Amino acid sequence: MSGRHVLFRSQWALSLTPKRTMSAIPESLTRVGRTEVFPNEYPGQNYAFNWCLNGDGVTPLRKSAFRITKPLDLKVAGLPVPKTSPLRVKAADAIPEAGSDALTFETFDQVSQRTRDLLSLADHLYCPEGHVPGTKTGVRVITNAGHLATSLVAYLERAPRKEPPESLPITVYVLEQTDTNESFAGFAIEEIEVATTTAAASNADQEWTTGEGTAAPMEPKSVASVVIVGKKVDLKVVVAGLELSQKALAADEVEREAKKQQA
Repeated sequence: MSGRHVLFRSQWALSLTPKRTMSAIPESLTRVGRTEVFPNEYPGQNYAFNWCLNGDGVTPLRKSAFRITKPLDLKVAGLPVPKTSPLRVKAADAIPEAGSDALTFETFDQVSQRTRDLLSLADHLYCPEGHVPGTKTGVRVITNAGHLATSLVAYLERAPRKEPPESLPITVYVLEQTDTNESFAGFAIEEIEVATTTAAASNADQEWTTGEGTAAPMEPKSVASVVIVGKKVDLKVVVAGLELSQKALAADEVEREAKKQQA
């Protein structure tokens, strides 16, 4: 999996308070004041979520990225709500995993980077979030295909909406292109280092109360990326990527737990 680059842009609007010229007013009150104002946010333009998407490797340059965790969010994004919920979907045939004979890591990384770059240029991004059905594994799908967002809200199990948003164990990048014959589907599992839950919470409390923190102990964690590109992406292919990723992540956790018991 390629490294993740974070890019955050902020603009500042400055307004000047006109100086009053009344001689009776003390000089200290006649100084020009400057007010700094954050730009307005609006549906599709949320700085915290944009920051999170940057961490996932996608920068919404068109300033239209919708975080979708419930049917109402679909309406805000201008999309129809699903007619059937929950939606049961039979996965398509297995898609290849990076590192297998069918898909090299180099090819996966190249397609993944190009897909994220093109998603960054999309007019609108729709980002359904939830749990893989029957699990507590979090998923975020980043796509320019509105029809998939509607279906995924019905397919994924609803998960608590975390604020501020954060990267999830499975990230799916789905790009639909009408002007190309490119078709690709694959997934990759990567092991990263994250702060232990207890240590991270303790360190956050210390920083809040004393202004000082210590480096939290780290532990390995597996995350998955699914990349799908096509003219008209089938929901069944997305579900196949989700199911295969979830199974791989669960297997990694079982293996780590077994190693802890043996240690």
